Parts: sequence; C-alpha cells; structure tokens
Amino acid sequence: MNHFSLNKRLLRNAFERAAQNYDRSAVLQREVGDRMIARLDYINYAPDTILDAGCGTGYCTRKLSARYESSRMIAMDIAQAMLLQARPVKNGWRHYWPFNRRQEYYVCADIERLPFCEDSVEMVWSNLALQWCNDLDMTFREMNRVLKPDGLLMFSTFGPDTLQELRQAFSQVDNYIHVNQFIDMHDIGDMLVRNRFATPVMDMEHITLTYEDVISVMRDLKAIGAHNVAQGRLQGLMGKTKWHKVVESYEAMRIDGKLPATYEVIYGHAWKLPPKETVLTPEIRKQILMNE
Repeated sequence: MNHFSLNKRLLRNAFERAAQNYDRSAVLQREVGDRMIARLDYINYAPDTILDAGCGTGYCTRKLSARYESSRMIAMDIAQAMLLQARPVKNGWRHYWPFNRRQEYYVCADIERLPFCEDSVEMVWSNLALQWCNDLDMTFREMNRVLKPDGLLMFSTFGPDTLQELRQAFSQVDNYIHVNQFIDMHDIGDMLVRNRFATPVMDMEHITLTYEDVISVMRDLKAIGAHNVAQGRLQGLMGKTKWHKVVESYEAMRIDGKLPATYEVIYGHAWKLPPKETVLTPEIRKQILMNE
C-alpha cells in the first residue's frame, strides 16, 4: 500500500463539509489565484473555452469570466457542495444556470478523470488543486487530452516545503503521516514534458501565514477542507500526551510572537504540443506503394 495515497472518498467528504464556510479561511487560495491572474497579463491568448479544474467556490472562475467575457466557462470540482457555492447569486438565491447569455457550466468530477472530449477546451486552469491528485502523471495526460493543440495549461500547486513546521512537530511523536506529500517543482516539469506539453515555465515562492497558536493552524486547515486523508494516517484520535508534545514542538518555532505555517507555492504554465507528424521516408513511401 502507498501510505501517501489519498482516500478520494474522504477527500470529497471533507470538501463537502467545508464548502459553506470555505471562503472565510481561504485567504491563501485567493492570494495565489490573484497572482496567477496577474501572470495572464504577460500571455497574449484569448481562449474560447476555459476549464477551471478544481474550482472550489468559484473565486477564480469569476475572475476568469470577467477577464474573458466572451469565453465559455466550465467550473469543475470533486465536491458538489463547492459547485453550489460557485454558482451565481441573484436576489439571495444561488441558481443552476447563468443569468446572462454566456455559456457557463458546473461539473462535479475528479480532476484525475476529466469527463470531456478530446481537443475540447483552449485553456485548463487549476489553482491549488493538483496536490490532491494521486497520479499527477495521469492528471497531466488527461489535461493534455482535453486541450486543443496549442492550448494553454496554467496551474499552481504546493511543493515539498509546505507545512514543514507542522510535519516537523508531528515527527516528534510517531511515524504516521500527518501532512500530505508534495511533489518537487522539477519533477512536475518533467511530468509536463513527458505528457506532451511544450517546454514548461515553472517558478516557486514561499508564503508564510502566521497564527496565535497551534489550534488556530489546525482550525484553518479544517475550514478549507485540508484534512489528512492519506492512507498512512493515524486511525483514530491522538492521545493527550502526544498532542501536548506536538504543541510543545511547534511552539519552539515561534517567531516574533507568532507561529509560522509555510507554504511552498509552485506556479507553472505550458502549451499543448500539436499532433506528431509522420515523416514519410523513401522506404516508407515504397512500402505504401507496394501495399496499394
């Protein structure tokens, strides 16, 4: 068994429960989304159809809709409750269909198995969702499949330094997995090339949030649905003695009176390569003529 493999049923349930109050705590998700939107200023591209893969409550969906007013939008998430929050509001009610004439769709699906036809969208956008994939290679293969040739993939995700303080604190008490595993930026770049994306542009930054106490860190993670759903997690509750040791270890990292929670944010974009052209050598031409 892969102890870092994520239980998708538990993952979906966690986001279903978090959906209604998600926006109160998703400060980092909005900030990273805004930084991704700003990067579009340097990309001269106007997609007809955009897939927001892992849209959450629709923050980036709305930003993209405002930027590309004539584009068809597809908001997709694994949690139906998130999609309900993403839908537009009018007169205090959330509606299943948009009020204007533009085409907007809301699809409940797993990002690792996209329910769309080949060559059906011009842009795949994904803000802080790829870290919830068990097979990132397969995910990129799926994204490449649904993109049209020369289509754009733009994403953000978390790198290995994410929540390093929390991981270190828990490592003092047992060998269970308490923090999800995150993939290195260079490995992600290699996966993109392997799955027929043109030379990807990758970069990374560290963003540190600060908290008053360890409980506040854990409460924030719970509020955005970031539960530990790894197969190798501790089954059941942690004892008081171990928990106090975790708190004590985390407290030793206090800086200027605050507890840090570090996130390594990876940004990337790449273009889908056109189909491979078959080069007809003289030998191949001769064989074709003989078979006719």
